Amino acid sequence: MNFTHLHVHSQYSLLDGAASIKGLMAKAKADGMKAIALTDHGNMFGAFNFVAEANKQGIKPIVGCEFYVVKDRHSKSFTKEDKDVRHHQLLLAKDHEGYKNLSKLCSMGYIDGLYSKWPRIDKELLLKYHEGLIATTCCIGAEVPQAILRQSEEEAEKVFKWYLDLFGEDYYIELQRHGLKDIDNSGKSQEDVNQILLKWAAKYNVKVIATNDSHYIEQEDWTAHDILLCVNTGELQSTPVGDGKGFRFGFPNDQFYFKKQAEMTALFNDIPHAIDNTNEIVDKITEFKLTRDILLPNFALPPEFTDMDNYLRHLTFIGAKKRYSEMTQEVEDRLNFELHTIKTMGFAGYFLIVQDFIAAGKDLGVAVGPGRGSAAGSSVAYCVGITNIDPIKYNLLFERFLNPERVSMPDIDIDFDDDGRQKVIDYVVTKYGRNQVAQIITFGTMAARSSIKDVARVLDLPLAEANYLAKMVPETPGATLTKSYEDVADLKKIKAGNDLQAKTLRLAQMLEGSVRNTGIHAAGIIIAPDDITNYIPVSTSKETELLVTQFDGKLVESAGMLKMDFLGLKTLSIIRDALFLINKNHGNNIDIDNIPLDDPKNF
Repeated sequence: MNFTHLHVHSQYSLLDGAASIKGLMAKAKADGMKAIALTDHGNMFGAFNFVAEANKQGIKPIVGCEFYVVKDRHSKSFTKEDKDVRHHQLLLAKDHEGYKNLSKLCSMGYIDGLYSKWPRIDKELLLKYHEGLIATTCCIGAEVPQAILRQSEEEAEKVFKWYLDLFGEDYYIELQRHGLKDIDNSGKSQEDVNQILLKWAAKYNVKVIATNDSHYIEQEDWTAHDILLCVNTGELQSTPVGDGKGFRFGFPNDQFYFKKQAEMTALFNDIPHAIDNTNEIVDKITEFKLTRDILLPNFALPPEFTDMDNYLRHLTFIGAKKRYSEMTQEVEDRLNFELHTIKTMGFAGYFLIVQDFIAAGKDLGVAVGPGRGSAAGSSVAYCVGITNIDPIKYNLLFERFLNPERVSMPDIDIDFDDDGRQKVIDYVVTKYGRNQVAQIITFGTMAARSSIKDVARVLDLPLAEANYLAKMVPETPGATLTKSYEDVADLKKIKAGNDLQAKTLRLAQMLEGSVRNTGIHAAGIIIAPDDITNYIPVSTSKETELLVTQFDGKLVESAGMLKMDFLGLKTLSIIRDALFLINKNHGNNIDIDNIPLDDPKNF
């Protein structure tokens, strides 16, 4: 008998980050589990890392999401009587089509439905994007259980039938046993809800599955998880858990951990088929890859050209005539060699996209850097205006930039003056469409000192004591609490005690490395072939008007998205302003790109 965990959450939990995902997989593998589903609330931030690690461990990954479903995702105006009622809804991707719909729903939750910090969807979206998805009655916070608790069995049955009609054989009745009593002062327990669900299972011939809501790996991690929730919500742990004024968000007991198969079997020993039925879900899921080769956006060619390689050749030799006073055999051979390599590797479109927005930036009066890194070794890049350094003159190697024996995407970092950078991004958005361009998410983690300060605040440790403990951690790059406790004898001694300072240090060590917040990559811009939500899930941010990817850095490229680095440099702004002032005050129009390098004063 194998048990599959369908409710594993990393957001606001101790499963945040790659290290914790590895720990989760190690426990699952040791227990002989065949599959795990990651179902974060309203997002898919951890999906890519989760799938990669599961594949390494030989465990079948199930990609899912626990959505917030509301009556109308567009509604954002509420009164005390008409509150924003959100219900949880578990959805699992059965195949690649299901993954695309999961990604679409997850993205639309942010694009159309974001209210406060909640990405919300509604039944209109579920009707549109339900193909390839498996659904369940979900947890106690879902619409069906909530209708049982707050309305009547008859009204709840109507809701149940709506989901059953939509998902058919891919709809399951989900049972959980966390020992919850008198839920929301309803007088009903979790087991009361289960009994009604079991009655409907028999009435409608719907299969029952047993699950456990998992937010941390081990049972003893409960306190650390509660601290993390307080950190994220800005609360003190001493504030009681509950609903209403004077209470805080938290979990009622320590049963929300990653339970072993034996524990789940014992918990549902009266309904053994509920354990077995989880395997049916696993068998329904067709494995699919999240990784793919880079997909280039479609670059619109002039009417007289039908081939990107020919158009790049055309632009290159027009540029060469401007760059070189004489078209020598050396120059021609070098350009032909590079163009052949670019064509063989299929990167003509990449060069055309980059040269286009650089030329647009210059037309808009934006200062553009001369080029940096290995891209400066390309004569083609020089001739089409991507770089401004002659690689032939300076003996720069093209093979450092592109090499058929080491196939990888070209990586051209472009510097713009920091004032004008946004103009170029706006041009890209206008050219390709707002739904094809996105910035890249970053995840901020709890570092050694900050984890001490965060935990100290939640435990109400006096500020002076919190600062004292934090300052004992060495200010060395990559310092960790584990190493600090080994290296700093006084810190180790305090941690071994039984007072509030010791508790702070022990909990800080458990929370170190957990995801604390999200941000936006300073330079990275994604340009998709068409609507980006067809490929990866996206979110939104108060920091930008653009869409923001839910996968970070290299993961976005591994998912097939073209990443461009638009770097904003203050130095270029200073040079631009200096040239303007020199011309204004002295009448000298200096070309910064043609300063003689053998002039002693310039040197």
